[in-house]
Amino acid sequence: MKNIEAIIKPFKLDELTDRLRQAGAQGITVSEVRGFGHTWGEKEVYRGSAHVVDFVPKIRIQVVADDDMVQPIVEAIQATARTGEIGDGKIFVSSVVDAIRIRTGERDHDAL
Repeated sequence: MKNIEAIIKPFKLDELTDRLRQAGAQGITVSEVRGFGHTWGEKEVYRGSAHVVDFVPKIRIQVVADDDMVQPIVEAIQATARTGEIGDGKIFVSSVVDAIRIRTGERDHDAL
C-alpha cells in the first residue's frame, strides 16, 4: 500500500475529486493548508502598498491505495492539477506499513 499526498491549487479541487473517483480511488482526505515553495510566497498590493504573503493557500489531498492503483492516481493528479504556472504543487508517494479500520479491526487492503 502507498500513501499518495498532493499539494494543489484550491480551484482544482472539484475537478480533481471527480478525476480521482474515475481513476478508482476508494477515498480521499482533503485539508486546507498554507505554505510556500521555491518562490517564497507572492508579492501582493493591498491599498497601494506592496507586501509579501509568506504562506500561499493550498489544498492537500491524501489517498491511501493498493500498489497497483498508484500509477493511475498519480497520473490523474498530474493531468488535472497541472496549469503550467508556478505553484501547481507537488505529489509525494510513500509506503504504508499498516492500515487498520477502527470500527471492525480489518487490516491492510480490507481496511481501505
